[in-house]
Amino acid sequence: MLPTLKQSVHSLERVRWEWIVAALAIMIVSEFGFVVSWRAIVDPENLLERDGRGARTATRAAWAQLGGGMVLPGGSLAGIGVGAWILGHFGMPKKTIAERQFNLTFLNTAVSALALIVFGLALAVGIFPGEGNPLLTLVPAGAAALGIVAARQIAGRAAKHAAPLQCKRPKVAASIVSLADAVAATNRMLFHRGGLRSVLGAVGYLGFDVLVLWIAFSAIHAHPIPSFAVVMMAYVIGALGAAIPLPAGIGAVGGIAGMLILYGVGHQAAVAAVLIYEAVGLLVPLIGGGIAYLILRREFGPIQTPQGG
Repeated sequence: MLPTLKQSVHSLERVRWEWIVAALAIMIVSEFGFVVSWRAIVDPENLLERDGRGARTATRAAWAQLGGGMVLPGGSLAGIGVGAWILGHFGMPKKTIAERQFNLTFLNTAVSALALIVFGLALAVGIFPGEGNPLLTLVPAGAAALGIVAARQIAGRAAKHAAPLQCKRPKVAASIVSLADAVAATNRMLFHRGGLRSVLGAVGYLGFDVLVLWIAFSAIHAHPIPSFAVVMMAYVIGALGAAIPLPAGIGAVGGIAGMLILYGVGHQAAVAAVLIYEAVGLLVPLIGGGIAYLILRREFGPIQTPQGG
């Protein structure tokens, strides 16, 4: 592994910088996809814009959440914590924050699962070029489909099981209900037109993020360049490593690189491309989120929320 890492770092010395600039621009577009979903799900009533705060307050809060996930251990979970803290300072009820943040997370997860299904099946039948091994195509697609079905079934029954806990363990019951409501809301977004904005934002967030990784292969003169479908599959499966509580999603680096190698990408190219992707993926939200947070620090104040929100 060490020789491969040294070779990968060496290959970065002759990187094509025009592709890096393109990757940075595309990563910004990807992050704006997250912002679109965040605003549609977390603040659909535009509460953060009230009391003279301006139309960009919600956008800044979303960017600050993205940046928080890069700085603190826990990746996206840390980002959720930062976002919840900001919303709490603005006065949004904890129950509302929890439900909407769960909803946002489940939507991004569902879009990733659907990507596994679509691209896995397409690779298996030869629509897209790349690895056609059923273990790397049909099995992930099937697991993703089962996961979606299971989540919907469990969420549908969760409220009934939470009722008996209401008296003895009210916090546990409330958490179960919040999770179930978030899954139900995600289901409505995916299969009804009312959630089109949120879904498009989530699709853009994932799609352009993967595009950055794909472009990284061109930046390092990789030959051959893996198909976008292969990169998508390796990215979604390998990104599970981000669940490891490390700053900046470092756990995903090894996971994505490892999956790319399993899909037939050369060791050196896989590691080098992921290193470029990770650098771009760290730089954009870190700078954008940091600037947004500094601006928000001057704007903290209570907001008015609907009764029962």
